[in-house]
Amino acid sequence: MAINGLSKMAATALLLVLAIVPAALAVTYTVGDASQWDSGVDYTTWVKGKTFRVGDTLEFKYGPTHSVNEVNKAGYDSCGGTPIDTHSGGDTTIDLEKVGTQYFICPTPGHCANGMKLAVTVVAASSGTPAAPTPPSTTPGTPSTPGSPPAAGTPGTPASGSTSPPPPKASGASKGVMSYVLVGVSMVLGYGLWM
Repeated sequence: MAINGLSKMAATALLLVLAIVPAALAVTYTVGDASQWDSGVDYTTWVKGKTFRVGDTLEFKYGPTHSVNEVNKAGYDSCGGTPIDTHSGGDTTIDLEKVGTQYFICPTPGHCANGMKLAVTVVAASSGTPAAPTPPSTTPGTPSTPGSPPAAGTPGTPASGSTSPPPPKASGASKGVMSYVLVGVSMVLGYGLWM
């Protein structure tokens, strides 16, 4: 009977861990850390060394004299323009949902011009840097005569010193789906332990 109770406890712990794992993969960044979204903070320095991935969240915490506008590159450079989205209220969370650079400014006059602006480059959830596609070779291969080895550079034979590209990495979506599949399987197995 003690072993059965131990098995139930282990199954419960496993379920808990697997339920938490998907949420643990995403990161919430408080913009500016302890300094938050405020004048006098160097956000270019704050971004350095951080890797923002699809699924992460930016949290802007700020006082009543500030707000957050999401803008395009031109709006970021000029500290103006038509905002893509506007936020106020002191605590704004923005989910990073797509690969690319997102731009944010404080629209209070003079704040952006004095450095209260943020550019965040978001990468795919599965890797730190997006992989550049390798263009196919446009040089046709030299025909070979039957019985002779194929010429270097022809399809099927790599040129000397070349390597084939690595297989593509799993997407962040497939990682998330796999986590939920594991949770589901664990729940079914855990249910079996109680029956």
